[in-house]
Amino acid sequence: MKCPYCNYEETQVIDTRDTENLESTRRRRECMKCNKRFTTYERVEEADIIIAKKGGRRERFQRQKVLNGIIEACEKRSIPLEKIEKLVDEVESDLRKRDSVEVESKIVGELVMKKLKSLDKVAYIRFASVYREFEDLDRFTEELEKLQKK
Repeated sequence: MKCPYCNYEETQVIDTRDTENLESTRRRRECMKCNKRFTTYERVEEADIIIAKKGGRRERFQRQKVLNGIIEACEKRSIPLEKIEKLVDEVESDLRKRDSVEVESKIVGELVMKKLKSLDKVAYIRFASVYREFEDLDRFTEELEKLQKK
């Protein structure tokens, strides 16, 4: 490991800890030349998740796109960003647990809606109205009635 300060190639690990979510290992290191300390994180390199879009196009899963969509649905709701990020973590984790690295975009949308429904009903309706492309008030009302029955 190269020192980020002097580029010397010999460092010593002083302390090693797992992060809270156990998804990476934090290592505190010290340069053997300049004695400065720095932190590194070691995590498993995971295969990319490929999203199969409606039109047949394929693209890499972009966590930020999912996060932005959920943040937009949660706008003006009192939902802490930590909860939203946790929801995105859960969606990504669920996608990684699947047998294939290729996932249809509709599965991602359904996962998000399922998790949003338990987090905040208004955010769920907002997300669903865009995701399911509600074209009129009747479709919107149908979804609201389904929510109220449960």
